[in-house]
Order: sequence, then structure tokens, then C-alpha cells
Amino acid sequence: MDVDLFAGVAVSDLQRAITWFDQLFGDAESFEPNDTERVWTVAEHRHVYVELKPEHAGHAMVTLFVDDFDAFTEAAARRGIHPETRETYDNGVHKATYRDPDGNEVGVGGAPVLT
Repeated sequence: MDVDLFAGVAVSDLQRAITWFDQLFGDAESFEPNDTERVWTVAEHRHVYVELKPEHAGHAMVTLFVDDFDAFTEAAARRGIHPETRETYDNGVHKATYRDPDGNEVGVGGAPVLT
């Protein structure tokens, strides 16, 4: 069974959210399905979208697990987006937590670096 995943984030200001998520995701392909949404393809069959829904903004929790945690966080930082927190779990997994202008949480995790 093939599955595409769309993780949704409600926002109060669509243009502000587009600017922020463009900075977070960098060169990720994006498209506008209508006047109130924007979609970023973060990996094959995996998408994050924002939708103008002010009454629900600020409550999303989305986590991406990337193959190169340091490269992702460094690239986001070069584009002006910095995590609110960074942590490393006992098993070596890394996580950076970002918050968009509405307070939605976007976590980015990465596997332990094997030497």
C-alpha cells in the first residue's frame, strides 16, 4: 500500500507562515493548492502544509526525522531560523524544536552520529 503523508499546521497569517516555513525548509518544493494553503514536499510522499485557520493556530506538533541533523539545523540557521531548544537523548538521538510565529511546534530529529 502506497501512502502519502500530509502533516497540517493551522496558522493565523498565511503570508507570514509561508515566509517562515520557506526559511525553515529551504529548497523544498512547494505548491499552492488554493488561496488558503501552502504545501512543502519535505521528502517523497511526505508533505507539510499550512492552512489559514486562525481559530486553530498555535496548537500543531509536527516532527521530522532527517538523515543529516547537523546539515538541516545549520542550513536553517543560515536562513535565519533557530531552534527554541536542542537536546540529545540518552540513546544519542538529537532533537531541535522550532516554533513558528503562531507558536506551532516543528521538531527536527536525527539519529546518533556513528563513528
